[in-house]
Amino acid sequence: MGRVAIVTGGSRGIGEAISLELQKMGMKVAANYAGNDEKAREFTTRTGIPTYKWDVGDFEACAEGVRKVEADLGPVDVLVNNAGITRDGTLTRMDRKSWQEVIDVNLGGCFNMAKAVFDSMRSRGYGRIVNIGSINGQGGQYGQVNYAAAKSGIHGFTKALAQEGARFGITVNALAPGYIDTDMVAAVPEAVLEKIVAKIPVGRLGKASEIARGVGFLCAEDAGFVTGSTLSINGGQHMY
Repeated sequence: MGRVAIVTGGSRGIGEAISLELQKMGMKVAANYAGNDEKAREFTTRTGIPTYKWDVGDFEACAEGVRKVEADLGPVDVLVNNAGITRDGTLTRMDRKSWQEVIDVNLGGCFNMAKAVFDSMRSRGYGRIVNIGSINGQGGQYGQVNYAAAKSGIHGFTKALAQEGARFGITVNALAPGYIDTDMVAAVPEAVLEKIVAKIPVGRLGKASEIARGVGFLCAEDAGFVTGSTLSINGGQHMY
């Protein structure tokens, strides 16, 4: 039987690519989504991957969502915390709501989902958790104090949880994408996009499939000696 995986935000963009990569690896994948029912139905019809709707920023909704997945597919072996939102603005213009929503979904979602699967993974002696960070959590970004804070927090969360899971066969890693050719990036004005690409040494945007390949490596059965690490896939834009 294949491993059971949940990918949050798993029906669109980078999340869709991750879901397909894990499916290709033989896993039974559940793709979580937050709001676009039409896109979710289309995704399931096209890929055969079931979708489950809940808000990862809601602690109880995450627990219930995991229970539904487990009832349908079995105990969760792999969790990819990919769901994220933006509410950009400078600190001067940002209100508390825009700050809190991003923290609750992007960082709180990692806690909520990990909490829902961790004890089961521990009792079975196996687990793979991958948290999707960001180049902007590593280097910061103007107008994204909320997003950068949340994504930076993911890296600390990953290292601490990796220490808790190590002796139970649970690896916890992060992956920090750079600028990827998705709908979100496509919405950036062309002049701004040109400036972004000019700062990427490889001279192009990344592909969602390249991020998914990295996630697949971290989720593999034979990746058990990799934990507490951050894999940066950004075309050389941020090196440290």
